[in-house]
Amino acid sequence: MRKGEAQGANAAQMVTAVALGGLLALGVELMVLLLGSAAVSNGILKEDAAAQVTAAACVLGCLVGGALACSRWSSRRLLAGLAAGTVCFLLILAVGLLMGDGFTPGAQMLVELAGCLCGGAVAGVFGGRKGKKKRASVRKK
Repeated sequence: MRKGEAQGANAAQMVTAVALGGLLALGVELMVLLLGSAAVSNGILKEDAAAQVTAAACVLGCLVGGALACSRWSSRRLLAGLAAGTVCFLLILAVGLLMGDGFTPGAQMLVELAGCLCGGAVAGVFGGRKGKKKRASVRKK
């Protein structure tokens, strides 16, 4: 395999990992939001807790999606986690644009962006190696 073919395969692996991670993050986030809305409907949570539930859903969703992206694209884990968080935020933004009246920037959008990026970054940082790193003297033998 030539160098150009290897780079093309790595790019395809990266795009697939980030796309799948972003979609999984969106799915997990929607499930957490569904559980939060059920908790509000049953009186377990107050309606004032909507912003906190949204931020927690962003972090949890992107943590799970970032972990998937990091496992599929292990050479650049932090970048994979951040990219999955960014894709999830862009998907949330697209759904909001399609369902809402238009683009309204505000504090809640910044909280969602920060939650998505933080969840992806945590997944990238703590999505460590599967085994212990071998010492150089052991590898040479």
